[in-house]
Amino acid sequence: MEKRPDIIYLQKKAIEIRKDILNMLTLAGSGHTGGSLSIVEILVSLYYYKLKNDPVNPSWPGRDRFLLSKGHACPALYAVLAHKGYFPRDMLWTLRKLGSPLQGHPQLGLAGVEISSGSLGQGLSIANGIALAARLDGLGIRVYCLLGDGETNEGQVWEAAMTASHYKLDNLCAIVDYNKLQIDGFCCEVKDPGDLKHKWESFGWSVLKVDGHDLQALMDSYDCAEKIKGRPTVIIADTVKGKGVSFIENKVEWHGIAPKKEECEKALQELDEALRKLA
Repeated sequence: MEKRPDIIYLQKKAIEIRKDILNMLTLAGSGHTGGSLSIVEILVSLYYYKLKNDPVNPSWPGRDRFLLSKGHACPALYAVLAHKGYFPRDMLWTLRKLGSPLQGHPQLGLAGVEISSGSLGQGLSIANGIALAARLDGLGIRVYCLLGDGETNEGQVWEAAMTASHYKLDNLCAIVDYNKLQIDGFCCEVKDPGDLKHKWESFGWSVLKVDGHDLQALMDSYDCAEKIKGRPTVIIADTVKGKGVSFIENKVEWHGIAPKKEECEKALQELDEALRKLA
């Protein structure tokens, strides 16, 4: 088992990532705040613990693959990639600017980005292809694909789920950001996904449920998923949309808007206070 990083270090890193997300979005004047903040611990625990990756050699064939299917949450991915050293942190302040490689959805060509995404429902199908190819090529890698819970409204997700189960892709791990909100409101009101655990199980997947903001629990779930053989695994991560900022949490209106300057300052004050408590 991999040696785990210090949990306080990871908690501080998550707060730093959230601060960068807010600053990026405020400078851009547009973007997706709620869904970016909800996935921070998922990404931090992956990139700082489980994911085999090399920022110096981002095309290393032996790397694990991470696919952000819910591409609108890319500010979180960009911030983590910058903190890991894939590109200079100063690039974060060019989010959504003309000519910047940091567009409103991830694009191939940016170090650390495996797929262009944003059209929801497609990421898991691509993950299947990568996982199958890795098996054929004898690569001992794992493929991680992060989906939104609203994204599971897309029929292609369930076609891909059936395919992964059929081919027994045990090198594939899907993660559902279960923050219970999507652009038009609560998921249960827009198109109720039902019991996601039973639904994924009915498609032949191994299912783990976890607090998506508990770094220890997330790391445990990645370790557990790696040991499951003969079928793919999905981690249903119970999260809070807008996590970390009191006036953004669980507010559907923050799905696709950026903070104004004064809102950003207020949010940063909350996060700075959270950092002080960890000191």
